[in-house]
Amino acid sequence: MRTGVYPGTFDPITLGHMDVIRRGATLVDRLIIGVTTNASKSPMFSTEERIAMVERETAGIAGVSVISFDSLLVDFAQSLGASMIIRGVRGVTDFEYEYQLTGMNRALNDRIETVFLMADVALQPIASKLVKEIAMYGGDIGKFVPPRVRDEVAARVEQLGRKGS
Repeated sequence: MRTGVYPGTFDPITLGHMDVIRRGATLVDRLIIGVTTNASKSPMFSTEERIAMVERETAGIAGVSVISFDSLLVDFAQSLGASMIIRGVRGVTDFEYEYQLTGMNRALNDRIETVFLMADVALQPIASKLVKEIAMYGGDIGKFVPPRVRDEVAARVEQLGRKGS
């Protein structure tokens, strides 16, 4: 059974993430979405909330499961028997960072391949950080995230207090 890992913070999960998940799931028998915390990204949602969000949004995609992790990505992938790490790439800036990360991961474990998937052209500009910023200033994020995620982000913004008001 071929296992792949798609890691990220998913804070919140976007339509770009969903595109990569759907396409990545066709490349492997089992796709594990690894939800991690990156404190430098100032998460809006807790790890548990993000896991629940990703589980709900991916429920209809065969072979997909969601697990949190707080370790080196290659160690996480190896512990699951994964042979592939799937990374979404939006553009040149992403590619430069991902290229460097892939080199480091290969130095740590050369038995795990990294596969880059370009997001659909219409979805390439979407970034969770920008989605949160738009929402914090009262903008409509409905074009960038699934409907229930839009509602959860709006509720969280309301709870945190919208900027610019």
